[in-house]
Amino acid sequence: MVAEDRQQDSYPHEGAPRRSVLAAAALAPVLAGAPSPARALSTGAAEVDSRGRMEPVSTGLSHWKSVAKTLGRAGDMKRKIMYHTAFPRHDLRVKSRHVVVKPALALGSHVSFVRYADKSTMVMGDVVVTERELQPFTDALYEHQIGLTAIHKHLLSQSPHIWWIHVHAHSHHPLALARGLQAAFKRTDTPPPLPSTRRQRVDLDTAGIDAALGAKGSIDDGIYKCIFVRRETITDGIRVLPPGLGSTSAFNFQPLGGGRAAISGDCAMIAKEVQHVLVALRRAGAELVELHNHGLTDEPRLFFVHFWAVGDGVRLARRLRAAVDATNVVPAG
Repeated sequence: MVAEDRQQDSYPHEGAPRRSVLAAAALAPVLAGAPSPARALSTGAAEVDSRGRMEPVSTGLSHWKSVAKTLGRAGDMKRKIMYHTAFPRHDLRVKSRHVVVKPALALGSHVSFVRYADKSTMVMGDVVVTERELQPFTDALYEHQIGLTAIHKHLLSQSPHIWWIHVHAHSHHPLALARGLQAAFKRTDTPPPLPSTRRQRVDLDTAGIDAALGAKGSIDDGIYKCIFVRRETITDGIRVLPPGLGSTSAFNFQPLGGGRAAISGDCAMIAKEVQHVLVALRRAGAELVELHNHGLTDEPRLFFVHFWAVGDGVRLARRLRAAVDATNVVPAG
């Protein structure tokens, strides 16, 4: 067992006083709309750079074993910085515009943990809940001092009614964050993980889609995904967000046969890009779903638009390229 795991396992259990479970005084401001808790938890100038920013640090799976045990499932590392855990809602049969939506297209809950130079941890995530689960889930978040930064939808004309919730917290006690998240997930019907199918082929012209969008995509449980990240350095309070954490543009293609696809997408934009992207999406034949924020204290301020389109995959990708070109992004490495 590594030193980090020994430290995490020494944290209080569920019955301990709240002040020992979470730095409640530091997290309370995010619930009251005050400045970022990241700033409140800063330990001094030693961890920040000349511009007053704190960088994330690299970690490995061994650092997060206790978190994985608490969440009840294994995660993976993204870019050697983010510990990412997926909670796909394969228990739900959701239809949008007469298309049965696969979990990897738009029903994938996930949370990511990041360690910082002051040894604190930030968690951010996007969680899928039914309308019945929405209020109990948010109540559990607040009971465990975990913030809620967005409530919105990714799909149109959906049945049953599904909502997406963005969560955010920051603490020196990662296990407390994991316990709080697990308590919230227990108030939903989120199922245990299924064995990975490792599907490596989809019924789409993926080379044509790659060429059209200018990015190399990947297959995730039968869905073809092209991901872009912002070029700028994005901060939450004083903390630098790793590329891709809360700031990605995603184009997800679900094969419908004969080269056709249903596309559920999300574009990350700064304010001056928003109208250009919305126009580009409509000209591409995409339907706009929701314009919103994911964070409360990000800088530069980011906006996100979810969209939906159905048609020939390559032709749609060519038309959607204008939305990509209207934003300051690069393909995710």
